[in-house]
Parts: sequence; C-alpha cells; structure tokens
Amino acid sequence: MNSESERKDKEEKEELEESSLLSHLIELRSRLMKAAGAILVVFVGLVPFAQEVFTLVASPLMSQLPEGFTMVAIRPASPFLTPFKTAFFVALFTAMPVVIYQAWAFVAPGLYKREKKVALPLVLSSIFLFYAGAAFAYFVVFPLMFSFFAAATPEGVAMMTDIGEYLDFVVVLFFVFGLAFEVPIAILMLVGAGIVSPQSLGSKRPYILLGAFTLGMLVTPPDMISQTLLAIPMYLLYEIGILMARLMLKKPEPEAEAD
Repeated sequence: MNSESERKDKEEKEELEESSLLSHLIELRSRLMKAAGAILVVFVGLVPFAQEVFTLVASPLMSQLPEGFTMVAIRPASPFLTPFKTAFFVALFTAMPVVIYQAWAFVAPGLYKREKKVALPLVLSSIFLFYAGAAFAYFVVFPLMFSFFAAATPEGVAMMTDIGEYLDFVVVLFFVFGLAFEVPIAILMLVGAGIVSPQSLGSKRPYILLGAFTLGMLVTPPDMISQTLLAIPMYLLYEIGILMARLMLKKPEPEAEAD
C-alpha cells in the first residue's frame, strides 16, 4: 500500500512539474512574440525612411571626410541592403524598452515583493544607462574617433569607407558602449546577491582601471582616443556603482534598546 501511494504521489508530482514547465514555455513564447512584434512595428515604420536613417547614422563619419570624398558601396547589393539593415538595428535600439519589459514581466512572477521593489528601478535604470551609453558613443566618441582617423590618413590615400563595413563597425560600438554603461547595475546586482561587498570592490580599483583600458584596447579600434573614451567612463561608472551600493544596500542599524 505504501509503495502504491508513493508511486501515485510521484506521478502526480511529475505531472505537476510537466504542466508547470509547459506553462512557462507558453509564457516565454508569448513574451518573445510581443518583443519581436514591437521590433517589427518600429522597423516597418522606419522602412520608408531607411535612406534618411542611414544618413543620420553615417553623419559622424561623413562630417569628417575631406572635401570631395564620400562613402562607397563595394558590394552590388549594399546600396539597397545597408539602409534596411540600419533601419532594423535602429528599430532594435528603439524597441529595447519593450524587449526589457517583456523579460521583466516573464521573471517578475517568481520574485518576492521586496525583490520586485528593487528590481523595477534597476530595470528602468538599465534602459536609461543603455541609451546614455549609445548616445555617448554617437555624440562624443564617433566625432573624435573619425576626426582622428581622417587626420591620420596618409598623404595620397583616399579615405572612402564602405557603407556596409561602416554599419557593422558602429553597431558593435553602440552595443559595447551601451553595455559598458550598465556597470553600476551589475555592481548593485552582485552586491545585492551577496557575491561581493562594496569594500572588496573598492580594494580592487587598480585592477579595474587596468582591466577597463585592456577591454577598451580589445573592443575598440586601435587608437588611444576611443580606448580612453571607453575606459574612463567605465571606471567612473564603477565608482558610481560602488557608491550606489553603499547607499542603497546599506544594512539598517539595530534599534537602540529601550531604557
């Protein structure tokens, strides 16, 4: 009897786990479809303006080209495909808040009430910081970097960049700077999870500064300007993350005993 009862309990438990897994998969599919739908809607809206969108994205380089020089299209289909690719990546960047919200909505039911109160501001802050990093790359890094490239072009060499190569180049840098600006959020999550402490992070400042410049050397073009413009903000954001962790995750002091 006991073995029969245990077998039934085991079967019921397995069925419950299977139904729970199936419901999670259905929910995940729904969230992914909504995120993809948001990207598709923005992309369809941008398609009629694909040429203008590419011109806007290419303006940091175009403004630094010597007079009489332009960008070129080496591949036959590049004049047609590159603006559409640009519109898609811009749609992805534009719809990023919806994508992050869908990820948050999928994870939120499994969080405690206190965790939700902390997680929601982190989600909103991560969206803002990602856009701030992309804007920093577009308005600060690109003009300085392309100005340096134009000035360093050897005499007799025409600086005529392929539009497809340019798009691949700037998309990578947009994501790199967007993710680099997420450093404070990553620090808050690590400290909040108890993996590290603000004190231990503060003691590793020299290694973090060296690592920031090493990362800048690996993911940016081989020039000191772009490397420094990635490394310095990363290190400053690291310090901001430590400060935020000390203020926001400070343990409450025990109440004084009553007289």
